[in-house]
Amino acid sequence: MESSFWKDRLKATAIHLGISLTLAGLAALLVFFVWYPAPYWEISGGRNLFLLVVSVDVIMGPLMTLVVFNRNKPNRELYRDLSVIGLLQLVALAYGLWTVAVARPVHLVFEIDRFRVVHAVDIPAELLGKAPAELRQLPLMGPTLLSVRAFKDSKESFDATMAAVQGLPLSARPDLWQRYEDAKSEILKSARSLAELKTRFPARSAEIDRAIQASLTPSTVTAVTDVGYVPMVGRNTFWTVLIDINTAGIIAFVPVDSF
Repeated sequence: MESSFWKDRLKATAIHLGISLTLAGLAALLVFFVWYPAPYWEISGGRNLFLLVVSVDVIMGPLMTLVVFNRNKPNRELYRDLSVIGLLQLVALAYGLWTVAVARPVHLVFEIDRFRVVHAVDIPAELLGKAPAELRQLPLMGPTLLSVRAFKDSKESFDATMAAVQGLPLSARPDLWQRYEDAKSEILKSARSLAELKTRFPARSAEIDRAIQASLTPSTVTAVTDVGYVPMVGRNTFWTVLIDINTAGIIAFVPVDSF
């Protein structure tokens, strides 16, 4: 009897775990292929956020099933207990995914002499209406390329600088956004040579070359000598963006702090 009791519990827990893992897999597709496409799951901490949210949800649900499952209970009571557990687990997963979504990267913005990843949570809601009309809806399909425009006058420059000192970077201000292409000359002026990057980080030279080669396709005409770099600020880390010094197009990202 005791053996059958635990066998039923473990079977129910295994089934619940399988369902939980399936839902976690579907959530992973949403997070890693839509909200945090590579390499932003590292740059913006999407992987850690997702694992924190999902691991707790996946573990706690089946554990609660292990505790409450008992064939000796009336069917109605057993179904009620399992339904409550399932509902709580779905609510927790939905809240966790919402947390991941509001922290998602929405724009990669060129800001004076660097790139900065801007996340949905970074953007003041009251300023979003001041963005160019086509930029007032934050993207759901991964970050888009933007740049920060020049200040209109000294007052705007002073106000924006003071806000930056208080924690609001220029790139997170929708009223300063413009198309990426509009800053092409400034981007190319800020780019430094690939040779300089390799000289500064000789131990990372092979890693940099691999990142470039992985980005090339048979139709790509960019030569290695046409690559420059610009530092990038992520959520809690610093990376480097490799760009085409002819077009300012993004070639690749490397986890090197080049500031």
